[in-house]
Amino acid sequence: MTARAGGAIAPQSPSSGLRVAPVEGRADLDRFIRLPARLYSGWKGFVAPLVMERRDVLRQDKNPYFRHGAAQYWLAWRGDQPVGRISAQVDQLYLERHGKDAGHFGFLDAADDPAIFHALVSAAEQWLAARGMRRLLGPFNLSSNEECGLLVDGFEATPMMMMGFAPPYAVQHLSALGFRKAKDLVAYDLQIPDPSPPAIARVAAKLGSTNRVIVRPLDMARYDAELTTVIDIFNDAWSENWGFIPFTEDEMRHAARSMRPLIHPDFVWLGEADGEVACMAVCLPNLNEAITGLNGEILPFGWAKLLWRLKVAGLKTGRVLLMGLRKRHHRTALGTVLLYGVLDRLRAGMLRGGLKRIELSWVLEDNLPIRRVVEDLGARVYKTYRIYEKEIA
Repeated sequence: MTARAGGAIAPQSPSSGLRVAPVEGRADLDRFIRLPARLYSGWKGFVAPLVMERRDVLRQDKNPYFRHGAAQYWLAWRGDQPVGRISAQVDQLYLERHGKDAGHFGFLDAADDPAIFHALVSAAEQWLAARGMRRLLGPFNLSSNEECGLLVDGFEATPMMMMGFAPPYAVQHLSALGFRKAKDLVAYDLQIPDPSPPAIARVAAKLGSTNRVIVRPLDMARYDAELTTVIDIFNDAWSENWGFIPFTEDEMRHAARSMRPLIHPDFVWLGEADGEVACMAVCLPNLNEAITGLNGEILPFGWAKLLWRLKVAGLKTGRVLLMGLRKRHHRTALGTVLLYGVLDRLRAGMLRGGLKRIELSWVLEDNLPIRRVVEDLGARVYKTYRIYEKEIA
């Protein structure tokens, strides 16, 4: 699971009966995974993730993140009832790129009680301070290449796969503990346009006037190689962005295996410039739409509902979670034609595949070039996620 040696326990308050303890063993891990479903039951913007998927993310023997990162998980208890959770992480790839003093926290979910938030954050701070960290940054579940950011706006908006949920009170409790904004991430909502918006159509039309550019769908016969290329473009395109860490080769293979059941060839488009794949956009059907109401479980009857929703009813929402253009084509006419051409083909492909509405997320608040492209599609910001930071006492 995680390295538990030296796992700190936050100060305990006899008057409140509150204690924080490290997660140890499968039973504790399941409590850790299932806690949000109990805390947020009835919230419009929340869908319980699949327990089996969360278990694979959190287990050291399943998630290749743990080849460059270490983590510890805690549960907050009041009597025999878990009332909160948190993780703390030290990511060597992040430290190599962004300095040696920033540890991460994540999976922060708790009842509306400032004492619980204080106790959980204290546990994470103590564990990170013991490993030489001076700053606390997050939430990351577990890294910036997975779920990240605390929802601060758009609490009742459509729940999207791999985008977390937090109630409004979480912002208040973190602010009271001295956390400040490090960076905002925005999520865009788009009713898929038909026909293409004029700004996109005008540039995409230039594809026909050059033989230097080809736009094509993903080749499923070469799936592994194609997905490796997609991630390679991502690593190049995003390499100078705030907080970036690259996907490792192991993480590339893991992502390819994980995404394959959801990949629709019409939802992944690649652009070639002078014979090299230089641009990509990837949309996945919104799995949250399929698992709504299952409470994270697919046994004994969840399988039937999931398969019916996926194969018979069909999903109407999706998420564009990867999009990028190799750096050498940034701010070039050829790169603009390539990117707009890929997005136009993706737009048409999503409509053919039955999607009606998509989320494009996440985008750094100050990534103005990508924001302009997304807004040319007609998308609007409808959720904001925040990365917080604070000095470790």
